[in-house]
Amino acid sequence: MIARSERDLQARLGSEASAARSNPSYVDITHPDANKGMVVRDAARIFQIPLNEIATIGDMPNDVPMLAAAGVGIAMDNASEEVQGVARHVTTSNDEDGFANAVDRFILGEDAASRAPASHA
Repeated sequence: MIARSERDLQARLGSEASAARSNPSYVDITHPDANKGMVVRDAARIFQIPLNEIATIGDMPNDVPMLAAAGVGIAMDNASEEVQGVARHVTTSNDEDGFANAVDRFILGEDAASRAPASHA
């Protein structure tokens, strides 16, 4: 019912506002430019980082603009098909250390642990 409400609200709001779920239980209604994608673009501009060098990880519909803006958008396995469809990669679920797996695999590289400096005791 919440997903249907999100679609209905967005259809009624058009380009005047944005309606997106940030939680399975409710829908956020914000200014159309007040979204995570704008934050990614602003951070890239402020810190002079090319968008293709920014990674984002998300699982809810309000993460879609962020995943689309970043060069490396990563969706959690528990995310909806809509969210996963925008992402470049899909990691394991929240319950399966998805964030850590995403960092290891898609940001640092699968063999990140083997590249760590050796400890000198």
